[in-house]
Amino acid sequence: MANNKSASKRILINKRNRLQNRFYKSSVRTLIKLFQHQLEVYKTSQTPEDKIKAQALLNSTYSLIDKGCKKNVFHKNTAARKKSKLSLQLKTI
Repeated sequence: MANNKSASKRILINKRNRLQNRFYKSSVRTLIKLFQHQLEVYKTSQTPEDKIKAQALLNSTYSLIDKGCKKNVFHKNTAARKKSKLSLQLKTI
């Protein structure tokens, strides 16, 4: 337990930041999995609608990665690496 007022405030701030970090990291992981699943669907069907869905998922993933980078959840190089890896997966199909 905290011994003074500032320590108890820091505990609350750390809890808030931990929940925010967990939200961004888990949401990005979920969107990446959805994007990869959509790529598999597009590989088998090769329809333009599936490619549009994959591109929309990629855009939303980019957005969430950028917001996490802005809030210091992800390092800027980590964010760039994730985005580059995802765009390469879409381009190679």
